[in-house]
Amino acid sequence: MKEILEIMENNPRIGTREIATMIGITEAQVASKIKQLEKKGIIRKYKTVIDWEKAGEEYVYAIIEIKVTLRSRTGYDAIAERIAKFPEVRSVRLISGGYDLSLTVRGRSMKDVAFFVAEKIATLEQVQGTVTHFVLRTYKEDGDVLFEKERSERLAVSP
Repeated sequence: MKEILEIMENNPRIGTREIATMIGITEAQVASKIKQLEKKGIIRKYKTVIDWEKAGEEYVYAIIEIKVTLRSRTGYDAIAERIAKFPEVRSVRLISGGYDLSLTVRGRSMKDVAFFVAEKIATLEQVQGTVTHFVLRTYKEDGDVLFEKERSERLAVSP
């Protein structure tokens, strides 16, 4: 199953026939294993990585670090679950270091992101402090490089 997962992680659009050929089992076996993986929640979602800048859409992304105070009987999971419900939040991670949680947030402008943090995150009872880092440029996302090397406009010089 690991082979199927690795192949699909790199190319979720690959067909079962092609996977079967690559790993030497039947197409029906591949389809069955994929169905099992989906049912168990191992394959959670099929995803497309979009370069929104190239698509002409303007989004602002920010990494928000959050310091929280835990309540009795609730841990990080409870606050992370609450924060994850906001549509602006793209990811929530428990981290080590000076802060407890790291969020990736998307908005239409820096102002939208700032208001989101000020009005929805900082006002949560367990939130002790936040630090916002705006993403200036993304070079790689989910394993995909999002920039092409510049081609030289200079003519080659030959002896």
